[in-house]
Amino acid sequence: MPCNQHTLIIAEAGVNHNGDLELAKKLVDAAADAGADLVKFQTFSTGRLTTHTAPKAEYQTRTTDEEQTQFMMLRQLELSAETHELLIKYCDDRNIGFFSTGFDIESLNYLISLGAKRLKIPSGEITNLPYLRHVGAFAKPIILSTGMATLSEIEAALDVLERAGTSRSQITVLHCNTEYPTPMQDVNLYAMCSIRDAFNVTVGYSDHTLGIEVPIAAVALGATVIEKHLTLDRNLAGPDHKASLEPNEFTAMVRSIRNIEQSMGDGIKRPSPSEAKNKIIARKSLVAAKPIRAGERFTPENVTTKRPGNGISPMFWDELMNRIAARNFAADELISL
Repeated sequence: MPCNQHTLIIAEAGVNHNGDLELAKKLVDAAADAGADLVKFQTFSTGRLTTHTAPKAEYQTRTTDEEQTQFMMLRQLELSAETHELLIKYCDDRNIGFFSTGFDIESLNYLISLGAKRLKIPSGEITNLPYLRHVGAFAKPIILSTGMATLSEIEAALDVLERAGTSRSQITVLHCNTEYPTPMQDVNLYAMCSIRDAFNVTVGYSDHTLGIEVPIAAVALGATVIEKHLTLDRNLAGPDHKASLEPNEFTAMVRSIRNIEQSMGDGIKRPSPSEAKNKIIARKSLVAAKPIRAGERFTPENVTTKRPGNGISPMFWDELMNRIAARNFAADELISL
C-alpha cells in the first residue's frame, strides 16, 4: 500500500435493515459513528433477481424461516424508491456516503439516476455477461467482488468491463469468500495478492469471517477497500445478521485499520523521529575496560563495549586494536582518538 493511503471502509448494511426504514437509519448511524466511509445497501427487485422456486443457501435456511423460499425471503427485504431517497438524505445528514449494490440492470439504472458515483458488482454477478456489459458501459469506478470465482473467471469479467468502456485503473477487485460466516481455513487471504499480481489491479477484501482480525490483516497485505457486514444485533432475524459485526466491534475494526494505515509507512528503513533520541541510550561505544596509560596499546584486554552510544562505534573495533593510546583513560571512560 502506498504511504498514507486511506482505506475505503464500507459498512455493509445489506439487508440487515429487515425491510424497516428506522432500522436502516440506525445502521447508518452505527456506520457513521464507527468511522466508516460508506454504508452500503442492496437494490433489487425480487422478481428480476430470482425465480419463485430458487432454493436458499444453507446459511440462509439456518437463519430464516425454513418454509420460506428465497423469493419469499427477499421480497421482505426490498427497499422502495422512497426508502432509497430517504436513506440518501439521511446519509448526507450523517456525513457518510450512501452506496448500494444493484443486482439487475434496471436497479443499476435506478442507482445511476440517483447520482451513484461508483458501482458494486456482487460475487453472484461475476459470470453475468449482459449485466457486466451494462456496468462497464457507465465508465464509473467499479468494485468487483469475486466470491466463488476462479482467476480465469475474474480475467473474463475484467475483459468484459474493459471492452464495455471502463478502464482497468477504475476497477478495484475484492477477494471474497461467499460463505456466511467464512471458516478461517477457507479465507485464503494470499489470493488477494495473487489477484493483484495476475491482473495489475487495485485490490481489496470483502469479509464474511467472524471477528475483525482478517480484514485488518488484509489492509496490511495491501487492501485498499474493506467491506464488512454491520448489524445492530447478531440475534436479529434475517439471513446476514449472524455473520455481521455489531457496532462496537465495527468501531474497533475501523480504529485498528486506521492504525495499520499509519504503521505501514513508506518502506524506507531509517531511524524514525521518535526513536532517534534513543540511539545513544541503546547502542554501545568503545570503552576502557580498565585504566589505560598514554603509550599503551589498545587490546581486547583493556577495551570493551558499553553504553552509551555517543562514542566510537564498536564497528571500529578492528581499527582500534594495537593502536597507541595518546592519553590516559580511566576505567569506563569512552575511548577517543
